[in-house]
Amino acid sequence: MQKTSSSPIWKKYLIRAAGVLLLLVILNVASAYIHTRWDLTAEKRFTLSPSTIQLLKHVHEPIQIQIYLSGKLPAGFRHLAESIRDLLNNFRNYAGPYIQFRFIDPASFPDSARSKLYDSLVARGIHPYNLQVQLSAAEGYSEKLIFPGAIVKNNRQERTIDLLESKMSDNTLASLNNAEALLEYKFANAIYHLQQTHPPLIGYMLGNGEPLDPRVNDALSILSRNYLIDTIPLDRYPYIPQDFKAVVFIKPELPFTTQEKLKIDQYLMHGGKILWFLDDLNASMDSLTNKNSFIAFDKNLHLEDLLFTYGVRINPDLIQDLQCDMIPLVVGSAGNQPQIQLVPWPYFPLLTPTENSPIVKNINPVLGHFVNSLDTVGTPGIRKTILLTSSAYSRITGSPVKVSWNDARIKPDPALFQHPFIPAAVLLEGRFRSMFMNRLDQQTIDSLNRVFPQPIADSSVPTAMIVVSDGDIAMNAISAKEGPLPMGNNAYTHVQYANPQFFANCLEYLTDTSGIMQSRNKTFILRQMNTTRIEQQKNLWQLLNLIIPVAFGVLMGWIFQIFRKKSYFTSI
Repeated sequence: MQKTSSSPIWKKYLIRAAGVLLLLVILNVASAYIHTRWDLTAEKRFTLSPSTIQLLKHVHEPIQIQIYLSGKLPAGFRHLAESIRDLLNNFRNYAGPYIQFRFIDPASFPDSARSKLYDSLVARGIHPYNLQVQLSAAEGYSEKLIFPGAIVKNNRQERTIDLLESKMSDNTLASLNNAEALLEYKFANAIYHLQQTHPPLIGYMLGNGEPLDPRVNDALSILSRNYLIDTIPLDRYPYIPQDFKAVVFIKPELPFTTQEKLKIDQYLMHGGKILWFLDDLNASMDSLTNKNSFIAFDKNLHLEDLLFTYGVRINPDLIQDLQCDMIPLVVGSAGNQPQIQLVPWPYFPLLTPTENSPIVKNINPVLGHFVNSLDTVGTPGIRKTILLTSSAYSRITGSPVKVSWNDARIKPDPALFQHPFIPAAVLLEGRFRSMFMNRLDQQTIDSLNRVFPQPIADSSVPTAMIVVSDGDIAMNAISAKEGPLPMGNNAYTHVQYANPQFFANCLEYLTDTSGIMQSRNKTFILRQMNTTRIEQQKNLWQLLNLIIPVAFGVLMGWIFQIFRKKSYFTSI
């Protein structure tokens, strides 16, 4: 019997090996030019929005990012740090080596340098958290000061990112999950503002009793971070220049004339954006300084017809809410000393973000003071999005409203608070109809056309406005010891609410031309484990984890032996 030559078999194996090697070379070369990733997560956690990708593709200078999350951290913060690392590596896929980042542990610095770094981070707006960190099973727990923030900078300026923005809720996992959902927006937004050579111009409106004093210190500070600001005395300007990307009205006190409303109207008609913070009633805590009660009366701003035309009505009433802030109240005396206690004040509602818009997505409650309710009106071509509402346990007190200290002294009856989710802020978008449509004769129009830089219009180009039925939301308290506080900060408890984020997000939305704001719409579902079920099935899963890998190895070995024997007998 003739012996079969083995050379054809070796040729066949050699061709196969060469083919595999060639394929690997082709794939390696292609991978340098083609970037393809598959995001199999339900929420598309690792997929960047198109606007972020476009931004990163146009980065042509080094962007340095310092993240202050390193060292020994609790599990939740370690996960947040890893999410930041994944995100910034994803940024590098589009911006290349221009994105440079490093993680820093502030606690690793020597004592003197560490103290200076802590002060520097606090001054930049990154607030520390004192948390317990497990060192080891033997050493137990230790307290550590953690600064969950980052600094993004180029060779001209820098931006600070507060990863948590406000004090964490009781559910720490939920707070960290929300922080993770906002990572793309925060880092992309910081890079966007660093890249801007001509920041948008914002107009701060004056002329109708709007404050320009320490009560708007924080509002002006927020404006100055990302925008150019100028004041516009509406009573003295012949018109509002369209150079202003948006204008802001904060708590006007004096009536608006027809001429002033025409200026506002035509600014809107030609594409201007407006942010309103308005009170319909005169109500403030100053009125309770020396008396037990007061009547909240109408301010008569004469804006009803203008706002009604645009699709919204602010009502002459006040919202009372069981979900509210605390104020100090004298409840008795001991000797000559008054006994002061913090009590709920239903006229200071904690307004709930609706999650309907990127403006209010993943932000904490917003503190209001003597908030009016508002209604939307059926206007064609206008899309209305409610941004803030009262809680499920609220009510409306119609005008005339008597505000009394008794509202704080007497425990409220929950049965009376059965008007849920009263709107307090709304976004209006679309083509607005002019309030002066069909109200001006041709001679008046011709005269106005000689004053206004653009023809008097009856309808607007696509534009937007935000109406908030509380002027105090954008104002800050003033402490005798500390001076102006951040807006939304309780002067007595120093609890910080989300007023600064809401104010900044409103402006960002109105002035955003890049589309980056839409990345705030990301929602990460918090999938928590069932601890009871884990405890019940603990032994079962430990056994399966022990048996399955061994069984899989034995099975693969058995299959390999079968194929080896088959291949051997075939070759003989």
